Amino acid sequence: MWHYFPGQYMPSYQVNRALTQAHYGGGEFAEILEVASEIDPSDRESFNKAWVKMGDKVYEKAEQYAANGQKVSARRTYLRAFNYLRTSEFFMNLHDERKIPYYLKCRDAFIKAIHLFDEKPLQIEIPFEGSSLPAYLFTPTGVKNPPVMVMFGGLDSLAEELYFGIAQHLNERGIAMLCVDGPGQGAALRLNHIHTRYDYNVPGTAVLDYIIANLGEYVDTSRVGIGAVSMGGYMAARCAAFEPRFKVCMIFGAVWSYYDIWKNRPDNHPLAEIVQHIVGAENMTEARERLKDFTLEGVAEKIQCPTYILHGEDDRQNFVENAYKVNDALTCEHVMEIVPKDESGSAHCSVDDFTKSFNMYDWIEKKIKA
Repeated sequence: MWHYFPGQYMPSYQVNRALTQAHYGGGEFAEILEVASEIDPSDRESFNKAWVKMGDKVYEKAEQYAANGQKVSARRTYLRAFNYLRTSEFFMNLHDERKIPYYLKCRDAFIKAIHLFDEKPLQIEIPFEGSSLPAYLFTPTGVKNPPVMVMFGGLDSLAEELYFGIAQHLNERGIAMLCVDGPGQGAALRLNHIHTRYDYNVPGTAVLDYIIANLGEYVDTSRVGIGAVSMGGYMAARCAAFEPRFKVCMIFGAVWSYYDIWKNRPDNHPLAEIVQHIVGAENMTEARERLKDFTLEGVAEKIQCPTYILHGEDDRQNFVENAYKVNDALTCEHVMEIVPKDESGSAHCSVDDFTKSFNMYDWIEKKIKA
């Protein structure tokens, strides 16, 4: 992965993330590089301020376009504003008074954008244990009764972010995507206060039941797959293992044991506070204890549906050994693709080159339509 900030992995990763999502409407290269030029990688607050500054600026442009009736320009500009504001909120301290307002603003930008789509995605609230899981259904143009993939994000993902790449690639292949803020993610966590859980098959089944009961007008409810990215690699596998009605499983970044990933990381790791937040822990000692149940040992072999694993050899967040362990445990039909370390796309979830995910989507298309 190219490092905008030499020797500084995390801020460089976020720059790469935005640059890649720019191909799908989530940014403009010049704006992203302008933001990066204002960041001191040793100063977390400079990261927040630089993305806020650009996000606010672009959001105001979108508002102006919308007020003037410039629908296409407003739509594209709201999408960029969403992604910049999402990035700004990501590293804000949980007690930062700006965090929730900027989360709400970025989500507002995305919702305003999709209201301007020619084919508007459905905005859904899936009932779950006395609350709800927010979701969006993106359907392919001109396809009647398409199969559908349920998609969860990861530790740091919002459902809205899954539009920038995954939704578009699936839709191009005639597959609908229901992207969901599951427990510990997005609005489910920030607004509904639903923490993550090791038995992610419970929300996974709740989402599947909702699709079958309510979305038959839009998708083929007999052809539903499950997928997820990053920490979601654990979630998707868990869902597939305990829910045999899923037709295919897509693991975009494998996780064997989330406890193993975190057991030796320092308490001041850039993502540590987020881990505490999603599990509802007061400190990392408590968080690590809760993560011990997040393992695929004794679980992966229960998966019956065809499964695809895509992992980068240079993944510095979930090391590639996770992919090999999951692959070795699977007894179902499966494929493992490892992007070599010396190629772009070998970083965490191929954030530096989404074209490396093409084989995965083509395979998913073949299996879910079979």
